Amino acid sequence: MIKEYFVYLKDNPKGYWFKAKLYGWGWTPVKWQGWLVVIIGLAMVITGIYIGEIDDAPGAAGLGVILMIALILSFGYWKGEKPRWQWGPSKDKK
Repeated sequence: MIKEYFVYLKDNPKGYWFKAKLYGWGWTPVKWQGWLVVIIGLAMVITGIYIGEIDDAPGAAGLGVILMIALILSFGYWKGEKPRWQWGPSKDKK
């Protein structure tokens, strides 16, 4: 199963930053640019939590989460494959 997952992720002729997940709905980062977007999103959440702790701003963590979701969704739709529900590799490619 892991081997077929890596084969699926490496099959990226259009150079997507994010590919549709092999199991479920959504994306998974496949290029370094996609991973960078995810890391920046996580940094937004961590920064929001940190600001919320030092400035007693309870909404800062929530704002960080909202910004992370907006960032990943916008880059996912812009630089990613169309998300779709999948449960394993398609049968016609085998």
